[in-house]
Order: sequence, then structure tokens, then C-alpha cells
Amino acid sequence: MSRRRGIMSDRLKFELAKELGVADIVAREGDFGSVSSRDCGNLVRLAIQRAENGLVQG
Repeated sequence: MSRRRGIMSDRLKFELAKELGVADIVAREGDFGSVSSRDCGNLVRLAIQRAENGLVQG
């Protein structure tokens, strides 16, 4: 079975990582594999909040 491509762009994921303070880990390692599960969950939560705010605003 093939892997599904992500919905979020890499640019958006890195922007969210900057907000949460884990961008240095991503930049150093080159991907999100070394980011803790908790921080990844926080990234998802922040992305959902942004999407919901975007729906409310327009």
C-alpha cells in the first residue's frame, strides 16, 4: 500500500514549527522524525485552529 501525501505543505508545517519553537530540530534533522509526539500533536492542533479560524473569517 502506498503512503498518502500530506495535506499540509512543508512551508506551512515549518511555519507552525517556528511558532511552537521546534523549527531548530526540524532544520537540524531535515524532517519531522525527531520531533516528539507531543510537539507533533501540538502542530496538528495549531493547524486545526488555523483552519477553523480561516473558515470563520471567510
